[in-house]
Amino acid sequence: MNTRIKNFAGIALVILILLATACKGKTQESNEAGTEQIEQTEETAKLGKEYTAAYVCPMHCEGSGSDEEGTCPKCGMAYVANEEHTKDGHKHE
Repeated sequence: MNTRIKNFAGIALVILILLATACKGKTQESNEAGTEQIEQTEETAKLGKEYTAAYVCPMHCEGSGSDEEGTCPKCGMAYVANEEHTKDGHKHE
């Protein structure tokens, strides 16, 4: 009977090691996928008016940005000229 317990413990140990190894790989893959998703979200966020207008808030407040100088309606900071301003698909310098 003592041999049965040793065999069972050995099998359980092997199974635990296999599960731990398998889960570690999945965690790394999901973290990498999460990082890619964050990068895509940041890129798509930069498509908003607060990034593409001729004048933008230095804080890039959501919904801010204008074709004319002024102040941000959210935080009150003065708009600055957007060096990366594009209109009609090309840069205006």
